[in-house]
Amino acid sequence: MSNELEGKRFRFSTLNALYSMLGMLQEAIETFHNLLTPDVARESWEQLQDQARRRGLFFGERAVTTVLRPRFLTTEQYHFLQSAIGAVMPAFGKVYRAALEDDELRAQFYLNDWEETMAQENFGFAEPSPSARMDAFYLPEWGVVQFTEYNAEIPAGQGYTDTLADVFLGLRAMGEFQKEYEVRPLPTRNQMLHALLDSYRQWGGTTRPNIAILDWREVPTYSEFVLFKEYFESQGYATEIVDPRECEYANGKLTAPSTAFAGERRSGRFEINIVYKRVLISELVERGDLGLEHPVIRAVRDNAVCMVNPFACKILHKKASLAVLTDERNEHLFNSDEALAIANCIPWTRVLEERKTTYMGETVDLMPFLAQNKDEFVIKPNDEYGGKGVVLGWTVSQSEWEQILQERLQEPHIAQKKVILPEEPFPSFVDGNVEIYNRMLDTDPYIWYGEYMSGSLCRLSTAALLNVTAGGGSTVPTFVIEKRG
Repeated sequence: MSNELEGKRFRFSTLNALYSMLGMLQEAIETFHNLLTPDVARESWEQLQDQARRRGLFFGERAVTTVLRPRFLTTEQYHFLQSAIGAVMPAFGKVYRAALEDDELRAQFYLNDWEETMAQENFGFAEPSPSARMDAFYLPEWGVVQFTEYNAEIPAGQGYTDTLADVFLGLRAMGEFQKEYEVRPLPTRNQMLHALLDSYRQWGGTTRPNIAILDWREVPTYSEFVLFKEYFESQGYATEIVDPRECEYANGKLTAPSTAFAGERRSGRFEINIVYKRVLISELVERGDLGLEHPVIRAVRDNAVCMVNPFACKILHKKASLAVLTDERNEHLFNSDEALAIANCIPWTRVLEERKTTYMGETVDLMPFLAQNKDEFVIKPNDEYGGKGVVLGWTVSQSEWEQILQERLQEPHIAQKKVILPEEPFPSFVDGNVEIYNRMLDTDPYIWYGEYMSGSLCRLSTAALLNVTAGGGSTVPTFVIEKRG
């Protein structure tokens, strides 16, 4: 095991259990790949393409998935990830509550002025992020998981992964595989609906709510909103996909244009009870000239609608939240279990600033230290998404790195310790042939009510930066598997 992974094991009962799990997983992957004979592969690929077209499985114009195998996790691996999430989430909850009471601690998150005000307003229910996602890299061969970002504002992907799971289960290759393995999907759209409804009830809602999926009409994830709309309506909830520019707030009601529901045409406007917010709060405030007077913002602040996730989610959504957890200035906040979980699961992270800090027990001058160790660090904006503004130190020259460090001092950014990227072989169907080669992959658990993991996003890439727009990028569903007896 490399030095940087020493002490990073989280929990496996025995080494024998670890090796047994890895052996079973490798056997399952090889079994699936061996089933991809020319006929099976071609039929499966054609069906996958047909289903992608029928169900709108595209990010903009690009197919969401480009491979023939889903992600497999053993039961032990899945439980390991659940244990890691269960151990680290109390620390996030603790710093959130402490930040509400402590101005100096809250300043470490680098909220801007309007965020500072709105993040402390009452939002009507218990958890600031009823739905969230942790972006992580899981190395099962070492029993290590590293959480690199906490998506506490708009954790996307559940609609895609649920639908992909349904599609993959119908492929001929998966049908053959299930003759030897039990395969369990990990649905999450149902849990997203429950998170919305639970929050609405706590907020004070008593009627059957109308749901608005809120984001800009032109975003590349629009096809996922359609998948959510179809699911919510299948459960009997009137749902509209709403562009923030279409909203009106008058007489205590937030409304949007109406479309068809259950085969009937609505007249007039659609009254919104729950805002399933997929638009970034920062874009809602800063795009256009309305600012805090935007109809949606006014309705939420007037307690006229329930919005999930609320303004308060911005505190933990800031990438600086990982710096707050790992900074020696805050270690007094955590008990021994929380401190161990942070040490095991969160890579060393600091906000860029001129200061002294500790690194592996030694005091360092932060900015010169980062300048001298570019190959070990990543720079990220405090509040961006989709890999925007991320710089991998080992991909730029020394002079570029030093210039970037000085430029990024002007706006809140973090530096984070480089983590090892796992790889797995995945098959593609190219020019009539099956091609199997390694892709880097992440493991992104969905988190509910700030407490537990259920379901996971998995993204593949041939580039070191794994996100939805990365080179060779693909999303695949995750299945928990067990060999049949």
